[in-house]
Amino acid sequence: MKLRFTKMQGLGNDFVMLDGVSQALALTPEQLRKLGDRHFGVGCDQVLLVENPHDPAADFRYRIFNGGDGGEVEQCGNGARCFVRFVHERGLTRKRAIKVETARGLIQPQLEENGLVTVDMGAPRFVPAEIPFEATEDVVIHALDVAGKQTEITVVNMGNPHAVQVVADVASAPVGVDGPLIENHPRFPQRVNAGFMQIVNRGEIRLRVYEREAGETLACGTGACAAVVAGIRRGLLGDSVLVHTRGGDLTIRWAGPGQPVLMTGPAVTVFEGEIEI
Repeated sequence: MKLRFTKMQGLGNDFVMLDGVSQALALTPEQLRKLGDRHFGVGCDQVLLVENPHDPAADFRYRIFNGGDGGEVEQCGNGARCFVRFVHERGLTRKRAIKVETARGLIQPQLEENGLVTVDMGAPRFVPAEIPFEATEDVVIHALDVAGKQTEITVVNMGNPHAVQVVADVASAPVGVDGPLIENHPRFPQRVNAGFMQIVNRGEIRLRVYEREAGETLACGTGACAAVVAGIRRGLLGDSVLVHTRGGDLTIRWAGPGQPVLMTGPAVTVFEGEIEI
C-alpha cells in the first residue's frame, strides 16, 4: 500500500505523522518499524497516528508507536506539540486549543500566536504503584542500585514513567552506560525513561534523557516535564524553568501538587511524502 505521511520534529525529536481521520489505518508492527527505519524507510523516533476520538470530550485521538520496534507507548510531549501543528496544517481543525485523547487521558495542546505550542500535560503522579516502581514508601528521593552504586532518583509519571537524577555536569554524565541499566532495572516492571539533570540555577537546567525503547534522543518533552517537577519537589527549582536539551529549549511551568504541567516549545514540519509499505 502507498501511504502519505508528514515528517515533523520538535527539538530534533522526529516523527512520522499519519492522518487516520481522513483514512482508516491499521498498520502492523512490521510496517511501523519500516516507517521508522532510517536506512530502509522514512526514519523517525516515533510514528504518530491521528484518529477520531473514542472520548466524546476530545477532538482527536493520539496514538504513539516507537520507530525502533513498532510498540505502542502512552505519551510523548514533543510529539504532542507536533500533533497540534499537524492537525492545523492538514485542515482537520481550526481550533487553536484542542483536547486530545491519549492512552493515559486527555491532554490540551494550544497553538500560540508566536508559532510555539503550549501543551497542558496534566498533573504528574508520584505514588510508586502509579509509576510503576517497586518501593515500600512514597518519598521524593529513592536510592536505586545501578551496577553496584547507589543513585538517588525521583520518580514521576507524566503519562509515562520517568526516573530523574541530578548530575554535576550533564555533558559528561554516563547516559549511554547508566541509561539502559536504569531503563531495564527490575524495580521498574514496565521499564522507565532515565533523566540526567544539571541544575544551572533555580530557573534553568540542562537535560539529557535515555528514553525507554528508543535510547538517548535529542530531546524528550515528558522528560523535561518530569525533570522540572522532580527539581521543584526537591526544592531546587522555581515554578517556571528553561530546559536546555541537545535539540533546543523548552519552557516548563508547574504550580505544585494537583496542578497540570505546562510545556511550551517549537514544532516544525520538515517535509511531506509517500512511501510503499
